[in-house]
Amino acid sequence: MNVPEIIRKKRDGKKLSIEEIGFMISNYVNKQIPDYQFAAFLMASFIRGMDKWETSAFTSAMLFSGKVLDLSSISDFKVDKHSTGGVGDKTSLILAPIAAAAGVPVPMISGRGLGHTGGTLDKLESIPGFRTDLSLNKYKQALRRHKAILIGQTKDIAPADKLIYALRDVTGTIESIPLITGSIMSKKLAEGIDGLVLDVKTGSGAFMRTLKGSVELAQSLIETTKSFNKKVMAFITDMNQPLGNYIGNWLEVYESVKVLEGDEVEDLNEVTHNLSGAMIYLGGKAKSLKEGISVSKEMIRSGKAYDKFKEIVEFQGGDFSYINDLNKYKKPKYRLEIHAPSSGYVKMIDNYEIGMSALELGAGRKTKEDRIDPKAGLIFYAKIGQRYKKNDLLAELFTDNKRVIELIEKRVINAITLSKEKVNKPKLIKKIIK
Repeated sequence: MNVPEIIRKKRDGKKLSIEEIGFMISNYVNKQIPDYQFAAFLMASFIRGMDKWETSAFTSAMLFSGKVLDLSSISDFKVDKHSTGGVGDKTSLILAPIAAAAGVPVPMISGRGLGHTGGTLDKLESIPGFRTDLSLNKYKQALRRHKAILIGQTKDIAPADKLIYALRDVTGTIESIPLITGSIMSKKLAEGIDGLVLDVKTGSGAFMRTLKGSVELAQSLIETTKSFNKKVMAFITDMNQPLGNYIGNWLEVYESVKVLEGDEVEDLNEVTHNLSGAMIYLGGKAKSLKEGISVSKEMIRSGKAYDKFKEIVEFQGGDFSYINDLNKYKKPKYRLEIHAPSSGYVKMIDNYEIGMSALELGAGRKTKEDRIDPKAGLIFYAKIGQRYKKNDLLAELFTDNKRVIELIEKRVINAITLSKEKVNKPKLIKKIIK
């Protein structure tokens, strides 16, 4: 087969065969196709799209580029959760210990930051010593012993996705339903799961900004999951403002620990308990979603979820003293407060701009070679519907890069629209699809 011909074929809107898609992916993994050619293939696929058969072939080729784990020796029903990504979306750090504490094994393989959104691996690795590169033997050992594990794509698990994920991040090919479906499902199906809970974001901080696009993505993911005979439930959740208040890798660990300790962060708690409740329900530890949510809340109240988080951190090499004393963490060199320029109700937040602000402060990557500063980010207090008086605190910026901090101050202020009229809070759970 000829790589330029396949690129041209997709560029011209023609359907690719299973063999052509498999050829592109296997040869990219084997380094026979360079980044620049595969980037062209991704862009052609992004612009022209893929039908459901091409999407299935793309997912399958990614899945079988590595090992598909057999976890049949672990008898309980194994459930994972996947979010399509958002600003301040730290639910994985909270719900994995919740579900595990409730008796549901959580084999979670996560990704890194992508564009303006943070990545679970980057957040976990901000905990000193925490390792996300454990062997598959350790992966199984953790599930048997602790019922939860949070690792990244190893060389054995969906290696194609690890390479393609990084390339999509820097080539403007993120917001594509077929590419997103292949990326998510290749990792999730390789994990050895029995069920999957999907959190598909919608709004200005999501990859799918419209409700229609988010529903289409959810349906694509559900269709693919069911084709592999797995149980699945999808939530369409709001991403028109940050989830919680803390944005940035260590900052999000900090807020997650506070929630596990019992702090109420209204929007973060609502979304988290719906997702973990669904995991508990699919995992057979509750008879309904409503009961699953109740069990989830009890795992926090009882302290069992926090204890489980401690087990996970220590098993994966993390220094728990930083969790036990959250103020022990090294402080950024620069901090800047942002105050409301006028009085009014928060009408709208450009959440993409907030995510990009965190990236510019050092919490994300512009290229796949960039290093993340785990301390960098912002605390964003503004919420849609809240009333602020002039000079009230809207946000705090944290960075080691003095050069960007004043530019980011202007960017954050411009991302917030105030209104003199009262504004209703957005509905967080837009839709549940089974």
